[in-house]
Amino acid sequence: MIESRTASRARAHSITLISSFALVIIVAGPVRAQSKATEDKFAQLEDQLPTPNQYRTASGAPGHAYWQQRADYVIAVEIDDVNQRLIGSETITYYNKSPDTLSYLWVQLDQNIFAPDADAVLTSRAPNMDSLSFHRARALLARETYDGGVKVTAVLDEKGQPLDHMIVKTMLRIDLPRGLEPGQSTVFSIDWNFNINDCRLVRGRTGYEKFDDGNFLYEMAQWFPRMAAYTDTTGWQNKQYLGRGEFALEFGDYLVRITVPDDHVVASSGELQNPEEVLTEAQRKRYEEAKTARKPVFVITPEEAKKNEKGKPTGKTTWIYHARNVRDFAFASSRKFIWDAQGHTVDDQFVMAMSYYPNEGEPLWSRYSTHSIIHTLDLYSRYTFTYPYPVAISVNGPVGGMEYPMICFNGPRPEKDGTYSARTKYGLISVIIHEVGHNYFPMIVNSDERRWTWMDEGLNTFLQFLSEREWEVDYPSRRGPPQLIVGYMQSNYQRPIMTHSDSILQFGPNAYAKPAAALVILRESILGPKLFDFAFREYSKRWMFKRPNPADFFRTMEDASGVDLDWFWRGWFYSTDHVDIAINDLRHYVVDTRDPDAEKPRRKKDRDAKPDDLTEARLEGTKRRADHYPELKDFYNSFDELDVTEADRKAFRDFVKKLKPEEAALLKLKRHFYVVDFENVGGLVMPITLDVHFKGGGKKTIRIPAEIWRLDSEKVSKLLMLDREVERLELDPLREFADVNHDNNHLPRKITKSRFQLFKSDERKNPMQKAKGDSKEKN
Repeated sequence: MIESRTASRARAHSITLISSFALVIIVAGPVRAQSKATEDKFAQLEDQLPTPNQYRTASGAPGHAYWQQRADYVIAVEIDDVNQRLIGSETITYYNKSPDTLSYLWVQLDQNIFAPDADAVLTSRAPNMDSLSFHRARALLARETYDGGVKVTAVLDEKGQPLDHMIVKTMLRIDLPRGLEPGQSTVFSIDWNFNINDCRLVRGRTGYEKFDDGNFLYEMAQWFPRMAAYTDTTGWQNKQYLGRGEFALEFGDYLVRITVPDDHVVASSGELQNPEEVLTEAQRKRYEEAKTARKPVFVITPEEAKKNEKGKPTGKTTWIYHARNVRDFAFASSRKFIWDAQGHTVDDQFVMAMSYYPNEGEPLWSRYSTHSIIHTLDLYSRYTFTYPYPVAISVNGPVGGMEYPMICFNGPRPEKDGTYSARTKYGLISVIIHEVGHNYFPMIVNSDERRWTWMDEGLNTFLQFLSEREWEVDYPSRRGPPQLIVGYMQSNYQRPIMTHSDSILQFGPNAYAKPAAALVILRESILGPKLFDFAFREYSKRWMFKRPNPADFFRTMEDASGVDLDWFWRGWFYSTDHVDIAINDLRHYVVDTRDPDAEKPRRKKDRDAKPDDLTEARLEGTKRRADHYPELKDFYNSFDELDVTEADRKAFRDFVKKLKPEEAALLKLKRHFYVVDFENVGGLVMPITLDVHFKGGGKKTIRIPAEIWRLDSEKVSKLLMLDREVERLELDPLREFADVNHDNNHLPRKITKSRFQLFKSDERKNPMQKAKGDSKEKN
């Protein structure tokens, strides 16, 4: 017989061996009925994911008939540094690699987000007028008067003849004179210009900064008409640009001529084609030295930049850049730039890591920027694929944090006296890691940002966290650790991760922090680093220079890991459930040896140790009726069923004789059997990690897969067979799962310790007292 000793709540439980020696549980007391209709958290995702086809397979890989379009660009652009305008002309060669005949083309005019009648402007919500800052008020007025819409002055075919076209807010439709059939290409050109925005007042992913010395720094992005994506899943991705949902673009080659004042320095996507025309001999020599340097080398020194910013241009210079197989193109230009560089080999790929920044960024930028680039390339390449491009650039300017192929814009600067806070230092390192990391997602793994922000921001934030942890011990990561997402997870103001970009309520937590935390949990606590890393690398390589959808990611991770993760995607990506698992009860069972000489004295001791009820305690010492009339006492007044008799001993010997040797051995088992009751309070099923602390010291960590919830996602019990007695239990001891309530993770419950401070209220004068004070001062 196995008898129970209750470790928490006082309930009677026992397990007995019957004549057939089968194990039967007998529970005295209330029994919880199993849930009748709990949601199946482990249902497969076929109801959510698209049906596989010849373009996208059930394994998550591109299908045998996968296709995507291509667009090559030849662009001439000029920055008017006097009027802060951009004037451009481009020729696009568009290749139709789809199986469809196209009668029109869609081109993105992202700059039209700044037009006065843009949807982004008209649908912007009112700020808090009760606490409007001076800067915010200036920004609102600037936005009201700024006409940043793009002026398209010509749309011509290859022969220079006008093409019918129509501008639809942030999109341009070009009507083709005849259908563009599969396998064909077409060539057309567009001329345009627009007023560049002051990025400090009219915020955006592009713009200029004007310094106190009168100089300008330009960071130009979304600056040219770009081909919209045409895909097997959406057709034309011509969803209007509202600001948050970024871009869906096609790969191609770019040859770009950038004309600027002759004292400007231009940083750009691609490789510089005419260094002998735009750089001095000394600068070209330093650039060559930087290729083999062990630390960053100044191509343009701080002293040269200071001298340059005090001068005046004497004319114009054209910088020529060529970028191969990229999905976008951006550049920055200023006479204030310091430029440092260091050559670095990632696997077998040589890369020039370079940083451009004004003296206002010193000493922070020369110390950390290029190092951060190289660190990112090393770490991301380890987890995905070798960085394929020849350069990687970080630019300091007004945009803040934004990414493009081979170049990114980052904002943090020190104070004017050159000092900086730890927050600024780590903010700079983190934003550079993040923005350089975007070269991998989505600049190479080309997801549709207009629809699914998390596919680039979430995956990138996850890799950013891993990279930060390898920068230094105790790096202060702000996203990635699961416990940092707890506040958002219990918020009522959220939508599932699988929400289109423009409809997300809390953008940062939803698209960055929550998917990053989910992937940290998946890697560290569910699959393990070895299995996760293999699957994640497989996804990255499968979809290099291709366009994956969410289903391709989900399916590849399962296909390459061999683990069914539909429950994980359903809970973390398709729901707003949160993690809150509680330990409700613990019951302790030990083997009853059936030996009366051992068991009856123990039972008597346990019985006698039980406290009397209150009424009995009040009557203690009082004579009862049987005491007044002794003749009322009989055999049963002296009989104790827990006294050992010879009959008990004989029955035990007879019982043992009937047992097989292996059955008799069970009666001598010294193991402790514990049944732990868990409850899924938050609704999001997760694995259970349990620290069992033993009496006398020591502990054991038990990991239980999430599938324990598959038959009942609300409550479950687990049997633990241990060699030692349990003192206490702790659930999720390392804060692995973003559990929102750790008060119910302990048994027995843990008293929460904290401190409070005593304050003395300031004496505040009421209006009358103030009036009297003013009167005395006047007299």
